Amino acid sequence: MPVKDSPPPRKKEKPAATPPAKSGNLALRILLGTGGMLLGLAVAGALVIGFALTMAYPNLPELDSITSYRPKMPLRIFTADNMLIAEFGEERRNVVRFNEIPDVMKKAVLAIEDDRFYEHGGVDYVGITRAALHNLTGGAKQGASTITQQVARNFFLSSEQTFKRKIYEILLAWKIEQNLSKDQILEIYMNQIYLGQHAYGFSSAAQIYFGKKLQDISIAEAAMLAGLPKAPSAYNPVANPKRATVRQQYILQRMLQLRYITEAQYESARTEELHIKTDSAEFGIHAEYVAEMARQLAYEQFKEETYTRGLNVYTTITKADQDAAYLSLRKGVMEYEKRHPYRGPEAIIEIPQGKEAADEAIEKELAEHSDSDDIIAAMVLEASPKLVRAVLSSGEEIQITGPGLSFGASGLAAAAPANKRIQRGAVIRVMQEGKNWNITQIPEVQSAFVAASTTDGAIRALVGGFDYNMNKFNHVTQAWRQPGSSFKPFIYSSSLEKGLSPATIINDSPISFDSGQTGGQAWEPKNYDGKYEGPMTMRKGLTKSKNMISIRILHKVGAKYGQEYTTRFGFLPEKNPPYLTLALGAGAVTPLQMAGAYAVFANGGYKINPYLISKITDSSGKVLTAAAPERAGDERNRVIDERNAFLMDSMLKDVVRYGTANKAMSLKRTDLAGKTGTTNDSFDAWFAGYQAKLVGIAWIGFDQPRNLGNRETGGGLALPIWIGYMQRALKDIPMEERPVPPGIIQAEGDFFYAENPPAASIHSLGDTEPPPAAVPITEDNNTN
Repeated sequence: MPVKDSPPPRKKEKPAATPPAKSGNLALRILLGTGGMLLGLAVAGALVIGFALTMAYPNLPELDSITSYRPKMPLRIFTADNMLIAEFGEERRNVVRFNEIPDVMKKAVLAIEDDRFYEHGGVDYVGITRAALHNLTGGAKQGASTITQQVARNFFLSSEQTFKRKIYEILLAWKIEQNLSKDQILEIYMNQIYLGQHAYGFSSAAQIYFGKKLQDISIAEAAMLAGLPKAPSAYNPVANPKRATVRQQYILQRMLQLRYITEAQYESARTEELHIKTDSAEFGIHAEYVAEMARQLAYEQFKEETYTRGLNVYTTITKADQDAAYLSLRKGVMEYEKRHPYRGPEAIIEIPQGKEAADEAIEKELAEHSDSDDIIAAMVLEASPKLVRAVLSSGEEIQITGPGLSFGASGLAAAAPANKRIQRGAVIRVMQEGKNWNITQIPEVQSAFVAASTTDGAIRALVGGFDYNMNKFNHVTQAWRQPGSSFKPFIYSSSLEKGLSPATIINDSPISFDSGQTGGQAWEPKNYDGKYEGPMTMRKGLTKSKNMISIRILHKVGAKYGQEYTTRFGFLPEKNPPYLTLALGAGAVTPLQMAGAYAVFANGGYKINPYLISKITDSSGKVLTAAAPERAGDERNRVIDERNAFLMDSMLKDVVRYGTANKAMSLKRTDLAGKTGTTNDSFDAWFAGYQAKLVGIAWIGFDQPRNLGNRETGGGLALPIWIGYMQRALKDIPMEERPVPPGIIQAEGDFFYAENPPAASIHSLGDTEPPPAAVPITEDNNTN
């Protein structure tokens, strides 16, 4: 039986899916293709970048501006004892060498800006990768620029965000790393970076924000400063204290994580209360008028280079003297304010109901009312005759009660006019005395004080007004005011050269001049107090500041001679016309002129010129210019006889001992001399006085002259300012008695020129001599 062929056995069928071999080959091909494409792109990109680098690198800018680092340096003004007063310039910078930068400041910067700075070669690839991964995960955007890249960008590139600029930044970073050490790069960065408030570099920022040298800052302060480079406006502790504090705390955490500080240091720094400087005394001394004078004098010589060359201007003032003058002037002006009526709130607003809206409105309004040192603006939240609750710009709420309300009582009365009433929404001024707050007000009256050496004119202290930030007019140098009775000594001095003596008898009785005698209007001057005491010595007439005595003296010597004589002291004839009213100080002088003039009496008859700048150096300390002042003792500078100066000094000491300046005896010194001055209608109040080596001039008045008050005088207003200053300035200075010079004799209880003894000198002045008719008398001046 034939056997049939059997069909071949069938292979076991696989599922319909792709056979493994074919599937694996396809995946491999795709992977290899993609890899090849990426590799090709990478190679092509590398070739393109390499070609670009080859072409771009040689064309990178030279590094001269970094390798020979010469930044713009501001003009700096210093006291004679080397305290910084002010800086002027677009870039306020104080360059410090690497070894002068405290370690804590370096670590704070590295912690937040570039903690791998000493490990990378200018570009931190680890940092770039870390930032890229962080940004891809959706976190807050991070940058990866190293400190070297920031230096490259700050010196050579714009801030535009482009790929081209980034490539150039990287290339420059490499080039910088090849030419400078790490320490040199960090030094440049820490001196060059902008940190807000016109501060460039951390040394300048430490001064501006904390009023400290960089070497003296704490860990907490270093962390605050280190937060500024990223965004100086956003993290500025003056403008944005809350945001700045958040960043400071983060930097402290980073410093702890990196083991730059210990746990104990971290806890201490984290809770440290920082004192950010926000007041006008940015440099720890109120010498704003001095700084502006010095700036102007420097600019006259160096023009635009003044603000970029790094000039250092050393003034003649000392911190101790300037502080004494500033505090005494402020105290004197505020004492005057207390004696005069409260003028009412500076502004009144409607405070919104919601807290957030209310806070915003209050903050905005208070920003319009700058503090004046310790005179602080406050917004009233609640007011009654027994309690005022207010908030300061800092957010602090205060309560004013009891005596603190006294000055503002008229504004709390029910009958007070609406615009003068202290009420919710009113902006008032407050001062803190101890723990208590008092209502006060910004003065409208102005004041000036200047003190100088009588030996060479070096200005020891100068305050040109109550508050420079509110009124930049310098009343010491720019205010031409009537000197009143403080001018009388120069008329008395002139008479000593015409045969009169301190013992000459002059009648203190009314005097009048009709229009025929004066050539103008009739004039009938009066004594300040309206009282007349009859015949008295010239010495007593000055001691009591008798107007009739001064007029009769000038009448005797002649107004023209009197005018010419006063020019010896530095007064301008065109400002002091030759009228009989010159005897009462009806001309015009500045406080600075008066300082130079009274110094003549103090130093024995020599004219010295007050000066402010002792020297100017460049940034390396090389002296560019130095003062060569005229000095007392040089006979070429003599303007009056030594004997004349002695007699005037003797009479002016009597003014202090027995006369209108008797309050100065509170200093318990016998070597003080001076003269009060109060002009017609009490428009100006003066005291000009001195000790043998130091002259001081105090003035008070309104910018637009008006009555200071019927009972206000130079002795009550200006003299206390002078006393307050001299109390500190003369504290350790021994008393100095003046020797009697040759050519002076003592007879009948007084001093005389040897050639004019009692028998030969003018014994008395009659009242019948007519005044010069050619010069008109134009106004009545009653002075004290």
